[in-house]
Amino acid sequence: MKKATLFLIFIFPITISVLSQNKTKQNFIIHEELIFPYQNEHVHGSSLVILPDGDKLAAWFQGSGERTADDVRIMGSRLKKGAKNWSTPFLMADTKGIPDCNPVLFLNREKTLFLVWIAVQANQWENSILKFRTSSHFETEGAPEWDWQDNILLKPDDSFAKEVENKFKDLPENNSGWAAYAPLYDDMIIEASKDLLKRSIGWMTRIHPLILESGKILLPLYSDGLNMSLVAISNDDGNTWNPSLPIVGRGPIQPALVQKQNGEILAFMRDSGDPPSRVHKSISKDQGESWSATTKTEIPNTASVELLRMHDGKFVFLGNDIVDGRYQLSLYISDDEGESWKWKVRIEDEANKDGSFSYPCLVQDEKGLLHMTYSYRKKETEKSIKYVVLDPKKITK
Repeated sequence: MKKATLFLIFIFPITISVLSQNKTKQNFIIHEELIFPYQNEHVHGSSLVILPDGDKLAAWFQGSGERTADDVRIMGSRLKKGAKNWSTPFLMADTKGIPDCNPVLFLNREKTLFLVWIAVQANQWENSILKFRTSSHFETEGAPEWDWQDNILLKPDDSFAKEVENKFKDLPENNSGWAAYAPLYDDMIIEASKDLLKRSIGWMTRIHPLILESGKILLPLYSDGLNMSLVAISNDDGNTWNPSLPIVGRGPIQPALVQKQNGEILAFMRDSGDPPSRVHKSISKDQGESWSATTKTEIPNTASVELLRMHDGKFVFLGNDIVDGRYQLSLYISDDEGESWKWKVRIEDEANKDGSFSYPCLVQDEKGLLHMTYSYRKKETEKSIKYVVLDPKKITK
């Protein structure tokens, strides 16, 4: 996905401490395996959900490429409770002749299973359409039995454009432009946000939603066209959706959400702006309806972020904490809601900078174990989705 390099952003102070203990993977990794054997097709963007019966269901997109490959479809696999191996992959969704990408799996409070993804119209990310399927009959072999399919259509009103303009004023001054005769970056995005079509389509999924105690669903979305994010909000268990105000910054995309003890929602986002590449941060004080202008943390970032609040209240960050690739995937744990990160371990780390490990999904089971899936590529012909289970208590003890 495209990456602009235009501007400098204020770095928000945040403390990161590397573990002084010798925390090898053998200390905290309980299980790791490839969901399916290495194969040549492009596989990416996995999502994971733990079903009520204890089964795990994973989804990812697969094909001969990404947005320009019309054979890309959504695939899935199931790990039955007590089983040692994932099932043979099966088809989850396929819009014929159009690439299907970035699946997200989740259960609403009524235990209805949702699969949300994007159909990439005209082979351009900024033309993507949000699609979803639901199932109440998913505890079976193979793919769920889908009850319903529809699009999620959002129509941000003029308050979207006003918010973009106002929030850019909250950012440090920036006078960068594409060229001497081109508009300044900020002015260009402000102008684009006034276009009803540009702000209505092209919103894309990547990371699972945050479901509040009330049942309110906050589904994080981002736009490569506008190079920013927003949240699709449902107050009726996913039957209807409305857009939040935008999460404005210079390159904050693919938000991951957690709720703090005081009720605020914290968003961490991938950096699609200019160097230094750092995780972006934003806060919502009204349950996701509006967001502060983003600031950059000190966590390096090139490709992916994931964020989770564990049962004990600690926050977990999982992502590519480097600035020159996807060869390193790290997990951080915070006991002060992300103000500092006391514990840090490597999940993947290729010393020769070879390989790619990215776009993770992270969930926690009832016993407190963390389950993750992520894109795993060692060579161009060795591609799969990896599944890892770890015990966070073995990291923080």
